[in-house]
Amino acid sequence: QVQLVESGGGLVQAGGSLRLSCAASRSIFSINYMTWYRQTPGKQRELVAGITSGGMTNYADSVKGRFTISRDNAKNTVYLQMNSLKPEDTAAYYCKTVIQSVHYWGQGTQVTVSS
Repeated sequence: QVQLVESGGGLVQAGGSLRLSCAASRSIFSINYMTWYRQTPGKQRELVAGITSGGMTNYADSVKGRFTISRDNAKNTVYLQMNSLKPEDTAAYYCKTVIQSVHYWGQGTQVTVSS
């Protein structure tokens, strides 16, 4: 089991930056894959970025070159650095992982980008 708590969301102007954090309640050293998703009202959650225990990353095409996912195993935390934000990045952002086929989600943090 693990509990995930996101933080770092807020209101930012287009072109600005935010860093989201996802703090886990247990060691993430052995958790193979940690991800960030986002969701806007009326739409399904979409994968934004993922990172493996070995540091391999993947990104949605819409955020490539602007967002960077990282993990600090010593702090049990996964980060999402978001630069050059656009109004279309406005969404609730969620941290997610899967452990032994069980999906764990955080409560989400809202990101709003004004034009």
